[in-house]
Amino acid sequence: MKTLLLLRHAKSSWKDENQPDRERPLNKRGQEDAPKMGALLRKQNLIPDLVLSSPAKRARSTAERVIDASGYAGEVEYREELYSFDLEPYLKVLVGLADSIQCVMLVGHNPAMEELVERLTGEYLPMPTAALAKIELPIERWSEFATRQGGKLVELWRPKEVKV
Repeated sequence: MKTLLLLRHAKSSWKDENQPDRERPLNKRGQEDAPKMGALLRKQNLIPDLVLSSPAKRARSTAERVIDASGYAGEVEYREELYSFDLEPYLKVLVGLADSIQCVMLVGHNPAMEELVERLTGEYLPMPTAALAKIELPIERWSEFATRQGGKLVELWRPKEVKV
């Protein structure tokens, strides 16, 4: 059994309309929600073995704030292919993970996050910014990920509902 944590980046700022999408920072709410989700990870004892993130500024900032609050001691791997709104790059990253990793957290973008939850569990659930989904996968090796379905959505936490 493997565990997948999907974290949509926290709320970003649209203050500067001329700023490239990739460079948008977190807004005030995003800066507050990200550490809240990190504290939730700590409280739930859900510290991943590996964190992979989109390199977009808003995703990087989210990952850093979540990690600081969670107690995760590893490095974050920023993967260019996760700066995508499509599902396929996320699937490819997961298939290539080392089997020693039991729990991985991906920090990325919608609609890919919602589509991944739906593809793996059969459930469509909206994922607002900074939402965190925990999915259990009935696999022993990540390479099986491509051919196996039937993941179980254990929980979907939304920042507005989280009390830590």
